[in-house]
Amino acid sequence: MKPFKEELVQTRLNQGQGIDALAETIRELILNQRVRSMVEERMDDFRIVHIMDSPKWYEELVYCLLTAYASARMGQKCVDALLCDDILMNGSLNEVSGCLISEGHRFAKIRAEYIYNTRHLASTIKQKIQSFNETRKARDWLATNIKGLGLKEASHYLRNVGYFDLAILDRHILANMNEHEIIDHPKNKSLTRKRYLEYEEKLQLVADKLNVLPGELDLYMWYRKTGKVMK
Repeated sequence: MKPFKEELVQTRLNQGQGIDALAETIRELILNQRVRSMVEERMDDFRIVHIMDSPKWYEELVYCLLTAYASARMGQKCVDALLCDDILMNGSLNEVSGCLISEGHRFAKIRAEYIYNTRHLASTIKQKIQSFNETRKARDWLATNIKGLGLKEASHYLRNVGYFDLAILDRHILANMNEHEIIDHPKNKSLTRKRYLEYEEKLQLVADKLNVLPGELDLYMWYRKTGKVMK
């Protein structure tokens, strides 16, 4: 049996090699003009949202509440339906829930409650987020104060309103990291806060090697697993 220190050194060596390997894998995508254009176009979408008003920032919050344990496509489909019938801001709780049920969201009732109970933030969410001098502080506030948002969803939201310095550790990103032996995280196991921050630091090392921000790296890693560049 190897001494503990030797095992620890070997683990770090393996992780270092994995970080290098993942960086090279993503570099190939960055050099692909078609993929890079898709990513840059999506990044521009986020920059546009960043300069829009608070109600638009609130729509993005609702989108992230709806994508948790669902798909990006389902989240956008539900947001569009809520906006189309003016239910998002003016519908009753039952109307919000009914709309989500009609669109096929499998957690319609609880997501409706999350949305209904955050309406008061629609006019102030942008100001609140911009009051923080660090993106991580804004993320902690979101994860603490918005029911339905954890670190992953809060990071997702902040990226979608134009902050690119956080990692969005969803199943596709974890799969990339597992594949390259940067982490050994069991499928379908939730992340503790400590583990989330630990994995985020490892992903930052990959981003540094590529001279990109984690929020941009996420789009390339997502594309690698899905063939899409979704928000």
